[in-house]
Amino acid sequence: MNKLFLPYRHETDRQPIISRLQDATIDVEFLDPDKPLRSTAMIKSIANNCSGDYTFIMLGENTLIPGRDCFSRMEAIGSNTGAVMLYADYRHRNTQGKTTDCQLIDKQEGALRDDFDFGQLIAVKTASLREAVAEMTSEYRAAGFYDLWLRLSRYGEIVHINEYLYTIEENTSATSHHEAQFSYVDPRNRASQIEMEEVCTAYLKATGGWLAPAFKEIDLEQEKFDTEATVIIPVKNRCTTIGDALESALSQKTDFPYNVIVVDNHSSDGTTEIIDRIGETHNNLIHIIPDREDLGIGGCWNLAARHEKCGRYACQLDSDDVYCDSNVISRIVQEFRRQQVPMIIGSYRLTDFDGRELPPGVIDHREWTPDNGRNNALRINGLGAPRCFYTPLLREIGLPNTSYGEDYAIGLRISREYQIGRIYDVLYNCRRWEGNSDAAPSREKMNANNTYKDRLRSWELQARRRLNTEREGK
Repeated sequence: MNKLFLPYRHETDRQPIISRLQDATIDVEFLDPDKPLRSTAMIKSIANNCSGDYTFIMLGENTLIPGRDCFSRMEAIGSNTGAVMLYADYRHRNTQGKTTDCQLIDKQEGALRDDFDFGQLIAVKTASLREAVAEMTSEYRAAGFYDLWLRLSRYGEIVHINEYLYTIEENTSATSHHEAQFSYVDPRNRASQIEMEEVCTAYLKATGGWLAPAFKEIDLEQEKFDTEATVIIPVKNRCTTIGDALESALSQKTDFPYNVIVVDNHSSDGTTEIIDRIGETHNNLIHIIPDREDLGIGGCWNLAARHEKCGRYACQLDSDDVYCDSNVISRIVQEFRRQQVPMIIGSYRLTDFDGRELPPGVIDHREWTPDNGRNNALRINGLGAPRCFYTPLLREIGLPNTSYGEDYAIGLRISREYQIGRIYDVLYNCRRWEGNSDAAPSREKMNANNTYKDRLRSWELQARRRLNTEREGK
């Protein structure tokens, strides 16, 4: 008989849970409270005590209310498809009794994020579970489940069932959006992240996607530029913030010529007039309104980078944000000259609109290492800010014409061949406010964003495998 493994419950709390499962033909076992839920030790314990063709594991601490045919449906689809692992959409009931539909996304090859959302109930083919566990030689406190599903993905398909098969009843406080979004760079989680990186690196090596630390060199002086640096600001309808962004960009102190290119993507709220007014007193401000009306942020970046007055180095500033001081551009150019790389990423501080720090505070991406950063980039969901580029390479590669993930796409592409430099000092205040496009995205929006980034990783993984094959053939 198949077995369901649930997080530990005190003896007095078990009977209601068992009674709820009495219509399902399934055995129930409560997990050892002394083993972390996603640890290697817990995964091994489950493998040693499982039975039946499929093993069901609850991944969260909340209360599981399975649908009438939840387990049999998952097993039937597993049997029909030969899936090594299955997960399903579900419903979430909060402490006030409100129920929300939770749609998940399909697992792609490039979905290598350690926080990929499988919901809170999975079914694993028992034979594959035991095979994977037999191969595990490292003991992880936090990355045991991540190690498991990456191994399983090498054996066969991980299937998403887009049916609502169960309900989760909340009995603990939810993690805030900011905490969840930036957990991978929170210093408090550093030990866990080291484990996750080790697991992902092993997977990439086993599947041909890992790149050795050998990089192309680049001559940053190969082309002549009248302007050394350009701040690029794409904007649309940001009348409340564009003034601050421009003031920050135009007040930079440098010993070289620099300018600011604003790509005003057909604003209709007064943003255009603010830019024009500021431009009257700053001859190094270039205001572009595209001829096209189908440009996303990436397309606006391409337009600015290919402008004849764009400088040698193109530096990011979003229209919501500000640099930390007036020496940022000088520092970035200094680092380009010192590090001799075609892309540099700085560090930033999350703040509210009034400049008050928001958790987790400083985002410096210290998980990036010169040797393995570009491999670990396939696991994490962002590379940091501000992002700065050697303009000729930026023009050659270009950004995808999207308004989400375009920065991640070009970072992955550049890192495939070149070293990316880092500045770990804070250069940038990333301001979160109610008008931000990513301040509080809906689940539908988050699903679309995650699907796109997973697709970017899938394409990049394929490209890196081909690159390795070409190198081996020489």
